[in-house]
Amino acid sequence: MEMANVRDAVNAVIAAIMAQKDYLTAVDAKTGDGDHGLNMARGFTAAEERLAELPPDAPVSDVLHHIGRAFIENVGGAAGPLYGIAFVRAGEAVNEKTRLDVHSFEKLFTAGIDAIQRRGRAERGDKTMLDTLIPIRDAFRAENADGKSLRECLEDALNAGRAGAEYTKTIAARRGRAALIGPRSIGHRGSGRDELAHHVPRAVQLSARLRL
Repeated sequence: MEMANVRDAVNAVIAAIMAQKDYLTAVDAKTGDGDHGLNMARGFTAAEERLAELPPDAPVSDVLHHIGRAFIENVGGAAGPLYGIAFVRAGEAVNEKTRLDVHSFEKLFTAGIDAIQRRGRAERGDKTMLDTLIPIRDAFRAENADGKSLRECLEDALNAGRAGAEYTKTIAARRGRAALIGPRSIGHRGSGRDELAHHVPRAVQLSARLRL
């Protein structure tokens, strides 16, 4: 994938998140503070403004860094620092010479996941965004991606993310606001899992000028 298409993919995801902010807030209200949709809208609006200042051919490392800084500087609570550091560290995992392929997607996701785990002190099975992100990342690992194209891996990632989000309905929250209600969080999945399961693996596919 050429770097110019990354901006198209990011802008498509921003538009989709903005369109669903009310839904995300309603889902979050079941187990959390009910502000997730508003926080995402605030973060991505700030990100969109920062990206508009970058040159059209800005490398993906710069794009991810600026999205991360926008969240860190504009979104409070847990979401801002967690999303922010994930984007920043993902940006640090690549450079201007990186070609986005199956291997580099694994690097991006691994860097973001590691940052979230360190910052949030969470693991898979805690009913957090990691329950969606880790299965998405695993779709790009060599043992699962061998012999597959990037398109095929992205489709696998979409399905894995959805399965991960669905799985969180069966477990009690052990981290975040939802942990306060413990077993009563069973049967619900957080708004963060919904958006990650759908929009992260679709980020590239939503680009109108995607060329693999």
